[in-house]
Amino acid sequence: MTRLCKCLLLNVLLLSIFSCKAKAPQTPKGRPPAPVSVASATIGTVPVYLEAIGTVESLAQVSIKTMVNGEIKKVHFTEGQDVSKGAVLFTIDPRPFETALKKGEADLARIRAQLATAKTNAERYGKLVKEGIVTAEQYDLYRTQAESLEADLSSQQANIDSLKVQLSYCTIRSPISGRTGNLMITVGNVVKANDTVSLVTINQMAPIAVSFTVPEPELAKARSAMAKGGLIAEATPSGETGKAEQGRVNFIDNSVDAATGTIKLKATFQNVLKQLWPGQSASVRVLFPPIKDAVTVPTQAVQTGQQGEYVYVVRDDMTVDLRVVKTGARSGSVTVVSEGLKSGEQVVTDGHIRLGPGAKIEVRTPGKAPALKNSSSAKNRAGA
Repeated sequence: MTRLCKCLLLNVLLLSIFSCKAKAPQTPKGRPPAPVSVASATIGTVPVYLEAIGTVESLAQVSIKTMVNGEIKKVHFTEGQDVSKGAVLFTIDPRPFETALKKGEADLARIRAQLATAKTNAERYGKLVKEGIVTAEQYDLYRTQAESLEADLSSQQANIDSLKVQLSYCTIRSPISGRTGNLMITVGNVVKANDTVSLVTINQMAPIAVSFTVPEPELAKARSAMAKGGLIAEATPSGETGKAEQGRVNFIDNSVDAATGTIKLKATFQNVLKQLWPGQSASVRVLFPPIKDAVTVPTQAVQTGQQGEYVYVVRDDMTVDLRVVKTGARSGSVTVVSEGLKSGEQVVTDGHIRLGPGAKIEVRTPGKAPALKNSSSAKNRAGA
């Protein structure tokens, strides 16, 4: 009886073991294929740009101040008017300066007459002293008088020149071409020389500059491009969608801001249509040389994990291979893959969440990489 029980118990155990094996969980290979979207890696030329937010700056800003004291007799412009270099802005009452100039010229004429007489006397007494008719002291008196009048003549001539300059200051002209700002003083007010308050400020509008910063890793690329012929930049006023102004980067600062890890650049634009306004924010694109023969994939195909950036490459047997890649620039909706992928290979663009190395897939919607756009459609990632 005991032996029979032991045999029955052994059979039960064996049946249990085989039953457990039969009901073991399915391996990943037994899972249904994961539905995914795929696209082929393509090769082509990728234009590259770097985006930044900049500030519009006038290349020349002048605060107009008076150089003489006097009453404002006339204002020759209206606020916000465009003026040309040399245009008359203000007229200060010139009469006090005209009167002083006339008096100075009269004094100059008097001194010249006195000098002529003194020279004649000195010359005559010079001959007489040689003949012994007059003493040397008498001759020295007329000679010294002539020399003194020579000095007076030079001094008065300098005074005349100064009066002419002061008279010219009564007509205030614009030193640059630009746009006038708020008028700070009106007709009838008395102004003083070198007053701290300016009469008006003029900003040059064309050409104009936009300053902006770029990440430090882009410095070498910017310097290289400028050395090879320059960097083209595009600027659009913030909030506007019109045609961008095109100019050139002409300044790279001499140091990197250690606090922000950026460096300042400046680009100049002709600004013919006056789209860019001093002090305004602007969206800037710096266009770098394009990347030729670049392998690209849709940006959504690139995933990031502990091993870095990777893509799922589709095999012939409809399984996927996890491939670590090195990426570069982005161009619209595609990303450049510089290492790890060949043109023509298919990659998963959607459905990554259910995938792992060797997983089976089912192509849900075959697609292809989006076509590249022209010139300003490429965006460079910082540090690429």
